Amino acid sequence: MSSSSYTVFYGSLVNPETLTSYETSLNTLVAVNSHGIIDWVVRDVSDALVQTTLLEKGCPDAEVVDLKDGQFIMPGFVDTHTHAPQLPNIGSGHQYELLEWLKHVTFPMEAKFCDVEFARKTYSSVVHRIINHGTTTCCYYGTLHLDATKELANIVHSLGQRAFVGKCNMDRNSEPYYVEPSWQSSVDDTKALISHIRTLESGSSGIPLVKPILTPRFAISCSSPLLSSLGEMATADPSLHIQTHISENLSEIEFTKQLFPECKSYADVYDSYGLLRDNTVLAHAVHLSKDEIELIANRKAGISHCPTSNFNLNSGVAPIGKYLDRGIKVGLGTDVSGGFSPSILNSIQNASIASKVIAMQNRGQNNYESGKFANSQLSIATLLYLATLGGAQVCALDHVVGSLVPGKSFDAIIVDVRNTAGNPAMWDINAGTHDLKDHDALEGMLQRFLFCGDDRNISDVFVQGRRIGGRNY
Repeated sequence: MSSSSYTVFYGSLVNPETLTSYETSLNTLVAVNSHGIIDWVVRDVSDALVQTTLLEKGCPDAEVVDLKDGQFIMPGFVDTHTHAPQLPNIGSGHQYELLEWLKHVTFPMEAKFCDVEFARKTYSSVVHRIINHGTTTCCYYGTLHLDATKELANIVHSLGQRAFVGKCNMDRNSEPYYVEPSWQSSVDDTKALISHIRTLESGSSGIPLVKPILTPRFAISCSSPLLSSLGEMATADPSLHIQTHISENLSEIEFTKQLFPECKSYADVYDSYGLLRDNTVLAHAVHLSKDEIELIANRKAGISHCPTSNFNLNSGVAPIGKYLDRGIKVGLGTDVSGGFSPSILNSIQNASIASKVIAMQNRGQNNYESGKFANSQLSIATLLYLATLGGAQVCALDHVVGSLVPGKSFDAIIVDVRNTAGNPAMWDINAGTHDLKDHDALEGMLQRFLFCGDDRNISDVFVQGRRIGGRNY
């Protein structure tokens, strides 16, 4: 490989390590090859030694991207749960809880996607917005419409985002104008979508960026023959990911138990049909029983924590610390439009508040244990992890993305916390009003970004080494 085929980023780096630690490094070189893979990382390189280091690494002619003071690079966000057709509804229906919200707000909007041209125009805007908020990997729910969901996959592919795209399976318990005619047609359309997505070209690394995902909307919307068929598809193809909802709302849970009296629990419904495994993404999980937690942990399924939606639809506060203590994989989801922001930053902020609510509710009960997450507020390290590497684990992609280390794909964002970014909520740490320096300054910039940042502070978004969005794109 010629040295000119490398792009080397030079500046400050923030990287998740574990649920309790993250790295901040200054004057760091990150080398990305022509396939979008990180070849090497060298830390603490002074300006005077940059060219020497490139020469030692065999790439003296590499393109060097210099980050400015007030900028840093970090892994892109992983949104483990969102609904692409719901973005036009964002901010609406806050007066409802889940089932009424679906009836009065969501299903009427999703039904409009029977019009493929409407879907094409809407999805183009949706995916652009989500990318510009720093989301490099996204789990998308489409609607029940095959052709519209094909358009969603096409648009995601054309814009270069890494994603899972699924057509909702829902053959019962919906509005008459928005339900599939039969379980068989639902299965046939799902198979057609899978075939379509798998015909899309792979990225430069040979790894397909857009993948299909089985998407039974939730147990309520799926008949037993439909769930059985989806389970058979999953068993026949272990590489197929699965996404669905679980235990979001108390009324939803009660209805599910009525529909599946033969099952021990909501989680057992999915397990009974072969849909609970290590590449299953379970959204919400607000009200899991002890037995359900054990079942999910044993099946190595992941949970998408959607705190904004859980607050907004009055669903409850998920005990994420308890799940982390049990070793369950957890990532963050925006759950638009139950959630009212397409930004994972908003999910980070509300995940922090949710953990503090639980901590306050349990204060004084002597149930705090050293090293445990339950009943404690989530730290910056934990929040960063959930938004990046934790989400990658939930998607079974942590060997590919989630952190910026050699061998992984360069899915990254350049964060800019300077006043010139134009975000009035962000106080410039370099404005002479703080005494923070070096690593302390970088940690300060990270915290301000996580709690005060928005898309204006994301100057560039990269997937597989290719710049696909951001303020400067």
